[in-house]
Amino acid sequence: MSAATTRSRTPDRLCAEAVDLARAAAEEAAAPGIVGEHVGVVSEGDRVVTHFFACRELGYRGWRWAVTVARASRAKIVTVDEAVLLPGPDAVLAPEWVPWSERLRPGDMGPGDLLPTDAEDLRLEPGYSGEDEPAPNSPVSHEMADLVEAEDADVTEEPPSRLAVTPSRGSIAAVAEELGMRRARVLSRYGLHTAADRWEDAFGPKTPMAQSAPAACVSCGFLVPVGGSLGQAFGVCANEFSPADGRVVSLAYGCGGHSEAAVMPRPPQPAPPVIDETRVDPFPLRPASDSGSVPVTEDESTAELGHS
Repeated sequence: MSAATTRSRTPDRLCAEAVDLARAAAEEAAAPGIVGEHVGVVSEGDRVVTHFFACRELGYRGWRWAVTVARASRAKIVTVDEAVLLPGPDAVLAPEWVPWSERLRPGDMGPGDLLPTDAEDLRLEPGYSGEDEPAPNSPVSHEMADLVEAEDADVTEEPPSRLAVTPSRGSIAAVAEELGMRRARVLSRYGLHTAADRWEDAFGPKTPMAQSAPAACVSCGFLVPVGGSLGQAFGVCANEFSPADGRVVSLAYGCGGHSEAAVMPRPPQPAPPVIDETRVDPFPLRPASDSGSVPVTEDESTAELGHS
């Protein structure tokens, strides 16, 4: 180890003793009562030392006021270079900055919010390519015109390359709009897979609800099928009592509201009354003498009072 390296790691004596000078510089930069006790000194180089003071500012736990002092060669006067607030080893720091496009999570958008889509978004792909050129398989495309000329065949009155008016891409867009397919971009295979993985995690066969379900959604009458390739694995739940009502669910998902899992039996119906119109049931006009709760007495004196 060289002598210069040894000197740089050993704090200069005069600079290390200038604690009061460093504290005064820190108190001048900070608010009153913010600078705490002296917590250490570090050599920054030849005759350059940094003094650390505890920070009492609320919200800056573990931060330190760092005041760097130095002196010229062969000089006995120590001067202040800078005073800054720096985080210590145990300081509470803000999380690393992340771009908004990476911070955004499902459910963060609110009414009036706009989410721009990147032109190179991997989840999307062109719905149809080209704006001014006809489709490659169109009979008026340049590729087909070259092929017709090479084979010396006429599919129209003139070669396609000599047509007076070549249909523009707008006609294809008009047909696409009529068929409901005029979208500048559609989901790519990557976009389909990410959506399927997201729905599978939320309402898939591995969820606790599906694990305890009596049957899967594929046999449920409340399942509304969806079109496209995703319809082979997903549908929309239309059971208002299901936790997945109105959500895209996997066909392997299930819940206790399955339409065929527990069919309630019909309430028992009483038998129809049987009326025998050929029989006459006699009913006495007066109750029998022995129908009461009090036995009949033979005492004539009490008989006048009656009994119940």
